[in-house]
Amino acid sequence: MSVFGAYLRLARVGWVLVREGVVSALPTEGMPPLARTAHTLAGLFERRRASKEDRSDRLARAIERLGPSYVKMGQFLATRPDVVGAEIAVDLSALQDRMATFPREAAVATVEGSLGRPLDELYVNFGDPIAAASIAQVHPATVRDATGERQVAVKVIRPGVRQRFAHDLEAMYAAARLQERILPNTRRLKPVEVTRTLEQTTKVEMDLRLEAAALSELGENTGDDPGFRVPKVDWERTGRDVVTMEWIDGIKMSDVEGLRAAGHDLDRLADTLIQSFLRHTLRDGFFHADMHQGNLFVDPQGTIVAVDMGIVGRLGKKERRFLAEILYGFITRDYQRVADVHFEAGYVPSHHDTASFAQAIRAIGEPIHGQPAETISMAKLLTLLFEVTELFDMETRTELVMLQKTMVVVEGVSRTLNPRFNMWKASEGVVGDWIRDNLGPKRLLTDLRDGAHAALRLAEAAPEIAAKAEKLSQDITSMAEKGLRFDAETAEAIGRSEARHSRSGRLALWIIAATLVYIAWKLT
Repeated sequence: MSVFGAYLRLARVGWVLVREGVVSALPTEGMPPLARTAHTLAGLFERRRASKEDRSDRLARAIERLGPSYVKMGQFLATRPDVVGAEIAVDLSALQDRMATFPREAAVATVEGSLGRPLDELYVNFGDPIAAASIAQVHPATVRDATGERQVAVKVIRPGVRQRFAHDLEAMYAAARLQERILPNTRRLKPVEVTRTLEQTTKVEMDLRLEAAALSELGENTGDDPGFRVPKVDWERTGRDVVTMEWIDGIKMSDVEGLRAAGHDLDRLADTLIQSFLRHTLRDGFFHADMHQGNLFVDPQGTIVAVDMGIVGRLGKKERRFLAEILYGFITRDYQRVADVHFEAGYVPSHHDTASFAQAIRAIGEPIHGQPAETISMAKLLTLLFEVTELFDMETRTELVMLQKTMVVVEGVSRTLNPRFNMWKASEGVVGDWIRDNLGPKRLLTDLRDGAHAALRLAEAAPEIAAKAEKLSQDITSMAEKGLRFDAETAEAIGRSEARHSRSGRLALWIIAATLVYIAWKLT
């Protein structure tokens, strides 16, 4: 029944998107003939009031109708222009958490249930919600401790959101599998893996203890950084469904006029924001992956404070080195080196020609070098770089796409503060220092140290490795003599799997037929 329910929910999603005019507003360029026909038919069923609106407005209203799970999915897909396309990603980026608040009484019950204590033992007062998102909402509160009373922000999980998301996720998986089956050329984008990533990131985001841990980690990493910080966590009042953190008295970065009226140096804020992001990415390999204007405040001292750490990104040491070499190659116009790095990292399959890939990279880099410095966008460079990857079968790299999208957002925020913002000049010091420390002589010392540690761990594990190798050899010899055999449990599991797939196929046909009958009935 879960398969049947998933397809029914998927049919409902499609119907809402059609009725709200989202499907008919999609660009038809590159669509196969059958898809263009469906696109035309979709226009016959949309609400008349939607026809004069922008696509982003239609999309926002449709996703809000579908509920919190789809708001979260829309925000997640805004970080994946490789999957939904650059234009749709921009539309989804504008999607805000315009969710209705849930009652204060429900929030109180959630807080007490999560923390196991009465509300009056936790907070001196607990106010009504001031902001609501797809997963949680925020309440102002006051706590009393040894230092006296202080104001805090309390983030409380939305009741029932986990169950709703689990059900909606089945429909998302069904859509991803259909996409892979119907559009084989999109398999390189790994839609099922993208859905799996959405599932994992959202499960993490729904455990507010993990968001608190992310705030704590970024706070430790940035403790000595100039002009940037995150709120402190009140761990005594934090659990799976609630996180209590320092209240931030500041001006949102979206309020440019308010920042200017308060006397803040907007050019300095723009530089500090991009420099902070690059430090987190290159130095720490851990960055806030949702740094839009609504999540950024400026306190009275002029320090940028980032909140809402539900979505974070990580880069390993190897990925950071490749990223720096790619950026440095573009800066120095060494396109062959940029191409070589892509092949060394395994981003481009080895059967392609590096010289041809370098030629494609040159087609991106040369026009950018012909522009004035203040018009050169690092985010645009990364976006153009991605556009050529389809020609070379480059598979999706989730961590790099997340980085690219965050860089687009951060640079956009900086440009709203300073329209003449020079990305290269602002980032030169941070990127230059990192390259000197990690791609120069210091890199050799670091590699030697890491190699020595790895060799020591290998030596410690040698006896266990030898024992496993001996057992593997014995198993292979046994299979060669007696053949490969399954135990009874494995054989039974294989039979159940085959039967389930056969039933799923028949159910899918019945669901499609039922959906067509339903639509025909609605039209009569």
